[in-house]
Amino acid sequence: MKKINLEELKQRSLAIRKQYRELELTHHGSEWTVEEDALAFLTDAGLVGRLTMSQQGRWPKANTDEELKHKIGESIWWLTVLSERMNIDIEDAVEHFLSKTEKLFGN
Repeated sequence: MKKINLEELKQRSLAIRKQYRELELTHHGSEWTVEEDALAFLTDAGLVGRLTMSQQGRWPKANTDEELKHKIGESIWWLTVLSERMNIDIEDAVEHFLSKTEKLFGN
């Protein structure tokens, strides 16, 4: 499978989010707020937790690997969309986190 960089992740994520906005307008008459996007992310993040429990044998659900892979990807997609909507450069945010955390551990 092809690997993508953060810029491509941003562009593809925003293009998909634009299509979802069109569906929101069609079905609800308005687009989701940033808060609604954040809630959708939290829902998917919670599902990552539950599916992880299943994959690790701690929750009874069969065949979770593909769904877990999808939800992890979707969670990254949501974070990309949220960062853009809140005017936070995801590349800068990740670099800042990594550098700050590495310093904590003396790297």
